[in-house]
Formats: sequence, C-alpha cells, structure tokens
Amino acid sequence: MTDQWDEAVDLIVAGTGVAALAAAVTAADAGLTVLMLESTDRWGGSSSMSGGGLWLPDNPLMKRDGVADSREEALTYLEETVGDAGPATSRARKEAFVDGVGGFVELAERHGVHFARSKDYPDYYPELPGGKIGRAIEVEPFDVRRIGEWWQTSRGNGSGVPAPVKTDDFWLLSRAWSTPGGFTRGARVVFRTLGSLVRRQKSVGMGSAVTAALLEVALRLGVEVRLSSPVTELVVDDGRVRGVRTTSGGRTTSIRAERGVVLGGGGFDHNTEWRERYQAVDGTGSSGSRGNLGTAIEVARRIGAALDLMDDAWWGGSIPPATPDASAAFLVSERSMPFTIIVDAAGERFANESESYVDLGHHLLEHAKRVPGSSWMVSDARHARRYLRSYALDPRATTAMTQAGIMVKAPTLADLALRIGVDPSRLAATVRRFNGFARSGIDADFGRGNSAYDRYYGDPLVRPNPNLGPLEKGPFEAVRVVPGDLGTKGGLVTDENARVLREDGSVIEGLYAAGNNSASVMGRTYPGPGSTLGPAAVFGHRAALHAAGRA
Repeated sequence: MTDQWDEAVDLIVAGTGVAALAAAVTAADAGLTVLMLESTDRWGGSSSMSGGGLWLPDNPLMKRDGVADSREEALTYLEETVGDAGPATSRARKEAFVDGVGGFVELAERHGVHFARSKDYPDYYPELPGGKIGRAIEVEPFDVRRIGEWWQTSRGNGSGVPAPVKTDDFWLLSRAWSTPGGFTRGARVVFRTLGSLVRRQKSVGMGSAVTAALLEVALRLGVEVRLSSPVTELVVDDGRVRGVRTTSGGRTTSIRAERGVVLGGGGFDHNTEWRERYQAVDGTGSSGSRGNLGTAIEVARRIGAALDLMDDAWWGGSIPPATPDASAAFLVSERSMPFTIIVDAAGERFANESESYVDLGHHLLEHAKRVPGSSWMVSDARHARRYLRSYALDPRATTAMTQAGIMVKAPTLADLALRIGVDPSRLAATVRRFNGFARSGIDADFGRGNSAYDRYYGDPLVRPNPNLGPLEKGPFEAVRVVPGDLGTKGGLVTDENARVLREDGSVIEGLYAAGNNSASVMGRTYPGPGSTLGPAAVFGHRAALHAAGRA
C-alpha cells in the first residue's frame, strides 16, 4: 500500500494503441478522468502501423447497408473457426465480443469518427457456417492536422502509407496496372490524394487513421497522454489494484487509479528472451512495434495474473529485415497473386500460398521442423511486371535485400535454384507440376483458389483460376520467406468484461487488459480481416464500461 500518492485520476490506461484508445474514449465519455501512459516516445503502437481494419461482425454499418448478419451467425462462425482454445475463447467471451460491437461503433461515431465498410473483403473462411463477406470496417482517411503536433510523435508517421489509402483499396491497387478495376481504384486513390492536397489537408489512411481519429476524440474529452512513461509496477492493497508506479526521466511517480487500471500496451513482439522461451523464434520476423516488449504483461504476472496462448502469435509469412534498423515485410497479397509459388529448402511446395496468413504462418513453423532451411517465394517476370508488391516499392530496400541474399534474381529457374541452394531438378519438377495445375485451373495438391478468400487477392483476368499462373517467363526471382507475425497473441487471461484473472479463475479487482496484452478471444486462428483490432477495440470499450459502473 502506498501511503503517499503523487497524483490521482479515475482510470489509468497503459498503452496508446486501439485497445487503449477505445478504453480511454469510453471512460472519458462516461465522465471519468483518464491518464494514458505510453512506454515509448511514440504513441499508437502496432495499431498505427497496421492495415487499420476492425473485424466486427453484425456491426451497425452492415445493418444500415441492409447486409444480412446476426448475432447467431457470428457466434456460429466463431465456434466453427476458433472453437475451444482455452479460457480466452470461452463462450462468454465470444458473446461479449459480438455483443460489444454495436456499443463501441456507435460511441465512436457519436464523437465524430467516420467509419467505412470493407464491403468486398471476405472472412478468412467464408465457406464455413456463419461465414460472410464484408464484416470488416475501417476509419475513413483522416486529416492529421486535426491532432496538431501529436502527429509528429505517432508511430504511424513514417511507418505507414503516407497517403489517404484505405484497406479496401489494396486488393485492387495490387493490380492497378494489370486490370481495369485495379486501374480505376488506383485513379480514385490519386484523385482522393489530390483532393486532400487541394483542401490543404494531410490525410492518412489505415492504421494511422484509426489511431489518429480516436486520439482526437480522447484529447477533446480531456484525456491526458504521457509519452516515455512506462508502467513499472502495479500497486496492490487488499487484493485490489489501487494504482501504478511509472518512471519518466529517471523519476518514479505513484499514481492512484480510483476506478482501475487498463493494460493495453501491446504484446511481446520484440522481447527476444520471451519469444525464444515461449515460441522458439527470435522475433526478427515480427512486423509489430519495437516498443512491444511485454512489460505490461510482466507487471500483471508479478501480482498473480494468469497467462495463456503465450506460444502463439498473429502469424504469417514474412520477408526478414535486410538491415538491423529495418522491419520485416509481412506478405499478404503478393503470395496470392498468380505466377508465384512458395517452396521449401528442398524445392517443394508445402501449403496453399493464398490461404489466410495465420494458416500459412503455422504451416511455415510446422514444416520447418521437418525440412530445415529457408523457404522461398519464387516468381516469374510477370509477377513483378503486373502487380504492386509492397516489399519492392523502395529501390533502397530491394538493394539491401539483394545484398543480404534475401532477394535473388536469375535468368533461368536452374540458375535461380543454384543461387538459393535448392536442387535444380527438384525445383524444375515442382514448377512443372504447378504449371499443369495453372493450365487446368485446379490445384490438386493444396486447393489454391478454391476459397473466396484466396480469390480476393487473385487476378480475375488470369483464367481458369485467378490465383494460378504458370512460372515460365524469365528473369525469375526468389525472396526468402520466414515465419513472421503482426504481433504476439498470448497474454493475460481476462473475462467477458476484460477483468484480469488469476490462475484459480478469481478476479484481480481493479485490473483490466485488452488487445495483445491479453490472451486473444480469437484463440489460435484469425477469423477475418481485422481480428486483432476488432476485439482490441471492443474489449477496451468493455473494460472502461465496467470500470465506470456501466457494464
């Protein structure tokens, strides 16, 4: 018990990503005084670097558009995809997520946040019972001049796309110079950007937009945000969290939290020790914020909080960083487009390249145990010529990848195989078999192109299967693919109101967690686009409602 508090507020929120911002905005809307403590010198976390989509089934935007969805269908789909992966995925937590969607969206809209539906983006398993197309939403491009100097310290400033590009643009932009639909969407983005400039706005989209829009609301409602102020200790009295200790500029401050503490400070993406201990990876393939070191999880663990899913992450195939200061390049559309395959060190395919990234990530991890060595995404000249590839947009990056041996080019497949250390005859046999699938339109090995999710990132002008194109035209290229992630998904076990639990299932009063500080309600899978940010927002919202006595 601390006899002397340096200051006091109603609610303390650790972190400044979507989970933390949703909690802060909800609490401030309920009349509470709120203090946000960010451990690094930049706010927004991985959320501000992300695609910015929120997977929110049966949301108000769908209802307005007359798109059929329901609580029952959403829960059916969650049971089909997530199932029972431990306490984080209980039926009560699934119901709390679905039931909290409308409240969060309506509160944000009431305070001026403008959402749009990603109406063409399918769930990642749309053919399963309850699966749909168009459940994800995102914030419309946002003029960051509205948050003034705060934009300078956003983690999204310099890490995201510096233009008003939306998540729903990317599936068409990736083929902007190969299909009429892609060209039209590219022109729309250009005119949107020009319109922003004419209006003297500095508009950004995706993760930068959602975090900036929520921060604007938080600041307007009187929320205080302090950077470089990590929570180093939770102060407990009589089993209840009463406040925190935070260190800034070498000085430790004790702050009382009358209503509680919400931990929304991200996962442990770049905590090398934890990544190796829990997951047997070093974390270099992570695309998450470098400030995600698991400190908020650790302070709760020290007071008896239970942990779960620590061995899991929001996995996916990534191109490793070429230099120490670079980040991994997370592969989404590029691996799904025609004229490319992924092979292991033996030159064999081992998965559907177009499947959801979490499935590909799991396959990369499992396959590496059987076939050690590097995996490679191999493509022919048409892949580079026809499609926008996010990892190859910056010439400096491609030069660095080439120098590091991460990107390799050769005039023939045989030469390419030798340069990446693969048996040329095995690679040739794999490509020959795949080319036969491309011509028939049926991937007899892995079913690539069978799902609506696969085809979302395909090329409709490539027939008979929009995801399959033969590898025939040189020069050929290979980029190294490693198990990467968008962040870790293990953490504190919480209940349906985001209250942190002990190993025996009892509640640690006064302590809440949401986002990647908590074990995910999505368990070991990824039901749809925005399955990280959607639950982060909803459970941050629910945590604040409970702390405010409005659960």
